[in-house]
Amino acid sequence: MSRKVPKDRRSYSRHGLSVLKVAVKVRGLHCLDRRTAAARGLMRWREELLADLGGEENVSAQQLAIVEQVTRLRLYCDTLDAYLVEQAGGLVNRRRRTALPVLLQRAQLGDSLLRHLQALGLERRVRPLPALRAYLEQRERPEETRSDPEPKDGTATPPVAKDEPAVKPSAGSDGVA
Repeated sequence: MSRKVPKDRRSYSRHGLSVLKVAVKVRGLHCLDRRTAAARGLMRWREELLADLGGEENVSAQQLAIVEQVTRLRLYCDTLDAYLVEQAGGLVNRRRRTALPVLLQRAQLGDSLLRHLQALGLERRVRPLPALRAYLEQRERPEETRSDPEPKDGTATPPVAKDEPAVKPSAGSDGVA
């Protein structure tokens, strides 16, 4: 009786896209380690995308859902791109003379990303500016009304006039500590 001895290592590498998709589907983009440069870059790209759409406050709920989907698609594409770059044997199965299936998945994800971005619009939108009258009124208000509100403990500090020093010397003090 001859038994097959199991191999210790598999002869192929795995791209890990399925595991990533499940993690992102269950926990959202919060599952990413934000300490890595890739995660920070992805979140920066998401914020730039929102800024190009006129800011998060000017984006509808539907557009925000598309932005979340586009961010996920970008994550998946970046993951597959990194995997494809690491392939030392090339991107073609020599025995079958076909492209690797992961290459086709990457092309499909790229097409989906493009369609989602087209749904959002490819042009940059400017944030709506306040009316000129409202802007001028805000600008003409005194500094103390535009500054930070009173502290939470209820103690308000009186505003300091520009001519007065911030700390007044006490009576009988000669200024020497």
